[in-house]
Amino acid sequence: MIITVVAMAAALAAGLFANQVRRRRRAGDADGDGEEASVSDLISPLETLAVLLVAFVIVVAAESYGAASTAVEAEAGRVDQLYEVADYAPEPQRERLQAAAVCYARAIQAVEWPLMAEGGAKSPYASVWSTGFRTHFKELAHQDDATFGLLVEADDERSKARQARISEATPAIPPFVYWFMVVALAATVGAFAFGLPRERGPSHLILLCVLAVLFTGSLLLIEDIDTPFSGQIRITNESMRETAEDISEDFAVDHPTSTLPCDADGQRRPA
Repeated sequence: MIITVVAMAAALAAGLFANQVRRRRRAGDADGDGEEASVSDLISPLETLAVLLVAFVIVVAAESYGAASTAVEAEAGRVDQLYEVADYAPEPQRERLQAAAVCYARAIQAVEWPLMAEGGAKSPYASVWSTGFRTHFKELAHQDDATFGLLVEADDERSKARQARISEATPAIPPFVYWFMVVALAATVGAFAFGLPRERGPSHLILLCVLAVLFTGSLLLIEDIDTPFSGQIRITNESMRETAEDISEDFAVDHPTSTLPCDADGQRRPA
């Protein structure tokens, strides 16, 4: 963020300085208006390139942010669905699956979620419980239980949503593309500053500063939404937290004499 702001400010300052030098050298030149016209002609394609590049990158970053948000909601929904479907399974698989669902939700929102801000990584604490799902599924398959197919389907969707969430935690825009865009916008701001007319007024400088601020804001916005689990508009773990609280309450009602095999953070209790 700091480098982006500094680059844009430096480009603006350099452009204004170059414009001032040009004004002094051309103060007595009768062809000054023709030179300004030619400078404007050269700036026009650079402006078009910069605007198109920003629009393209914003779309890519927004799509990644939207996909991450969808994956988060889908994962929380599938965990809740898995708990509810397990309610129709026979004992002892019913209690074990529901306990594993609660512990998985807790591990995701308490342990794995902080890893999202660092680029995404699977937490072994959550993976322990997802592996436990499949162990219990095998037991149901051997019993030819009717809930087996529904549970496998719910778990498959949960697994895909989790993988999508982790994948979207990585920036969708390569660093080379981002910094190429920074250079293009900085060059555009500098070129506008350099091409200011000799007889400029306060409105020219105000509009130039507004343009520089808008370009800088666009870059900072792209950088922020391209990392959907960090920054000012990050995706929170509210959905999974609500799911964890909801199914924890359900477990306490459904199994009042049982104790969950995990703590509040989803980590397995000592045997």
